[in-house]
Amino acid sequence: MYKSYWGLQEKPFENTPDPRFLYQSADTMETYARLLYALKSNRGAVLLTGESGCGKTLMARALIQGLDPERTDVALLANPCRHPDDLLPEILFQIGGDEPPQDRTQVVRQLNATLYDNFSAGRETAVIIDEGQLLENPKFFEEFCVLLNFQLNDAFLVTLVLVGQPLLAERVRNCANLDERLSARGVVRALEKEDVGPYIELRLSVAGRTAPAFSPDAVEMVAQHTGGVPRRINHLCDLCLVIGYSRKVDVVDEDLVYRLILNEGENRV
Repeated sequence: MYKSYWGLQEKPFENTPDPRFLYQSADTMETYARLLYALKSNRGAVLLTGESGCGKTLMARALIQGLDPERTDVALLANPCRHPDDLLPEILFQIGGDEPPQDRTQVVRQLNATLYDNFSAGRETAVIIDEGQLLENPKFFEEFCVLLNFQLNDAFLVTLVLVGQPLLAERVRNCANLDERLSARGVVRALEKEDVGPYIELRLSVAGRTAPAFSPDAVEMVAQHTGGVPRRINHLCDLCLVIGYSRKVDVVDEDLVYRLILNEGENRV
């Protein structure tokens, strides 16, 4: 309802993993470049971790977008399987397109054949596991090792990308066979204070705004209150635009942000 008022084509602070909104801080782009290189080089497995709300899923989607869609098949498991036995059939279904067989041996054979056919045709295969910290059963990590066993003498037939909160890294370390196959590790962290302003500007620009919508003091207060966590920044800035629209202000100032923070605290009591 506030888009036209602020000169926007779309909402700038939605908490959705749209790669266009990936903020390119030095730390973020180093992680992105390292993981993308591993993805494009058939290096086996990579691990991306970070605290909740820091942008792991957005980074994962940006990595997918960085692959050539004409020569890459991607299996994306955004909601991990409930049982380890369901993992390989789901991957086979996503890259093969047919209902997988019921017999595990046939699943493994068919998956190996599909991956090999892709490789022979010059296509790459990537498997992205999001919210990996939800995988409590150690057998999941054994299944990842089975997946990585699909390889030639000089190349893996599949690249596995594990994404999740720090607990995932701990569980991977507990599976030495998987841990030693990681070719790259990346951590997504909260933004530094000096990056919050450029982050806000990027999202407004992508959404169509050409002029600043937040005063410098407002940006500083947003940074202090959110601790640089992108999800929290998005939530607060979205509310600021809504209330700013209702009050017909030209720019969100420090007072408006402060009042929203104060009201938020009162509502939690």
